[in-house]
Amino acid sequence: MTKPLKPLWAPSAERVANARLTAFRTFAEERYGAPGGNYAELHAWSVNQREAFWSAVWEFCSVLGDPGGTVLEQDTMPGAKWFPQARLNFARNLLRRRDSGDALVFWGEDKVKTRMSHADLHRAVAHFAHALKAAGVQPGERVAAWLPNLPESIVAMLAVASIGAVWSSASPDFGVQGVLDRFGQIEPKVLIAVDGYHYSGKRIDNMGKLAEVIDKLPSVEQLIVVPYIHAEHDLSALRDAQMWADFIAPHRFQNDIPFVALPFDHPLYILFSSGTTGVPKCIVHSAGGVLLQHLKEHQLHTDIHEGDRLFYFTTLGWMMWNWLVSGLASGATLLLYDGSPFAGDGKILWDFAQTERCTHFGTSAKYLDAAAKAGLRPRDTHDLGALRAIMSTGSPLVDEGFDYVYDAIKFDLCLASISGGTDIVSCFVLGNPTAPVWRGEIQCKGLGIAVEVWDETGLPVKGDKGELVCTKAFPCMPIGFWNDPDGAKYRAAYFERFPGVWCHGDFCAETEHGGLIIYGRSDATLNPGGVRIGTAEIYRQVERLPEVIESLVIGQNWPPGSYADVRVVLFVKLADGIELDEALTDRIKRAIRENASPRHVPAKIVQVRDIPRTKSGKIVELAVRNIVHGEAVKNVEALANPEALEQFRARAELNS
Repeated sequence: MTKPLKPLWAPSAERVANARLTAFRTFAEERYGAPGGNYAELHAWSVNQREAFWSAVWEFCSVLGDPGGTVLEQDTMPGAKWFPQARLNFARNLLRRRDSGDALVFWGEDKVKTRMSHADLHRAVAHFAHALKAAGVQPGERVAAWLPNLPESIVAMLAVASIGAVWSSASPDFGVQGVLDRFGQIEPKVLIAVDGYHYSGKRIDNMGKLAEVIDKLPSVEQLIVVPYIHAEHDLSALRDAQMWADFIAPHRFQNDIPFVALPFDHPLYILFSSGTTGVPKCIVHSAGGVLLQHLKEHQLHTDIHEGDRLFYFTTLGWMMWNWLVSGLASGATLLLYDGSPFAGDGKILWDFAQTERCTHFGTSAKYLDAAAKAGLRPRDTHDLGALRAIMSTGSPLVDEGFDYVYDAIKFDLCLASISGGTDIVSCFVLGNPTAPVWRGEIQCKGLGIAVEVWDETGLPVKGDKGELVCTKAFPCMPIGFWNDPDGAKYRAAYFERFPGVWCHGDFCAETEHGGLIIYGRSDATLNPGGVRIGTAEIYRQVERLPEVIESLVIGQNWPPGSYADVRVVLFVKLADGIELDEALTDRIKRAIRENASPRHVPAKIVQVRDIPRTKSGKIVELAVRNIVHGEAVKNVEALANPEALEQFRARAELNS
């Protein structure tokens, strides 16, 4: 691992002094006996004294609710019980502000712009909550949403949480089967759906798909249609359907919210795995676990203060939407965007950030790479004076991505590459606003999360690559999987590799600075000649070349039909007008050989028109590997561009 000479950024003394993490450290030292030293010492205390740490988070972040007397009982993974006597309501904690300041600001490409104050949000949630109760929705029953990232989506979610029902969502670009594969498993009583959406200047109607979905979801007793691209609709052909305004009309004078005090582990969300290897797993998350973890991540790791303005480019099909919404619990304004991130002249997200004085800008590593290749330089074109932090996730942020942010966006900010997943609806490793940013590194392990890197024998390693594991229970672990009564699927997903230890499936290494570098998913790791290679190590080199827009790498069984060894096969999507010739092939191989290792050099490089990805933008190496080996891809509905898979089937180049 090459040792950087100096960090890309370090916080000023003033920023460290004003950070919420600094205030927490002082609070925890005075009230709970936490050490007053550096971050590593604080993290060690937080995992060795978990009961004290999570009690400190509850108190410091002013959780509304009764924590009860016990913090942790049955300290096992899985099976730990956090705050077993606690009572709280998730929505109440997100609706603590009732003033005229902005709660939500929404841009739908360049077509729609709206805003909602905290007082208006509270009233809207009250109306929808009373309407749901009048429709017979009880605690524990499911409400499903097939919506864009609209203010109505947040109103509906908070209303659902306020009465103790369970929220689950998907974005409107999901096809009919993708929606049924998800919502069909959890049998929602209510479905909230949009009439259509905007993307890249186009208006896309969803009413035809909605008619198909509602016919195949017999559990739905109430369909609510949100008008976005049309003002009104004839709903006579849709079973049990009402427009949003008509559904809440009888309750528009009921401005109190019927918050139900619920146990800490009461189900709040059902999120779905990507589903590219079968029907998506339904992951159930608790209200208390999500709230406490998100408060910790927002305030201590992201430095969100009341009045800050938080943006994340996400859809309702990605857990980052759930993470974004929790910003309300810290008093932040949420900046919501729906549509293409390159709408108009390609600068719309930075237009939004400038206009709305964004303090925290969240996006994906793929967006930053695409912006760099498009030549965007927001620091030269936009006033980003309010911006203090950029968060990046979805895939590892390569070294050049760090360079791009500090060169082309803004020098004085904390760049937090963060990583976790739908599995915990949060992060294992993420940012530290009081510490330096080192090129290519995630800054730190999350407080209260006992992250280690283990080798294949289950021994912890530093500096060497291994599996990301968590060795102690933490509050935001899933309650379990839906329709998994004995917990067998849940245990198989995380605890089979190392019994009693969470194995997350990331191939990574811990650095000398206490940070981490993630080299890709363990299940996509290549193993040519018995040497494990992370896919991100190859992408990091290939996508530096200006001709390469994107790439995907797999291990092909070689010889065909044999499991004796694999060879590395690289697929590249090139810039318009570029063809893969011998000279470019040689340049790609040379870049990998010189900057990674000879083991990483692909045996074959093949040009493709497009790279298949999930709805949340993650490339699907396993699906491509299945296609190349003539195996079925079980759930193409999980993909944003399933047609791209056909480019990989029966490629003549891979026969020799």
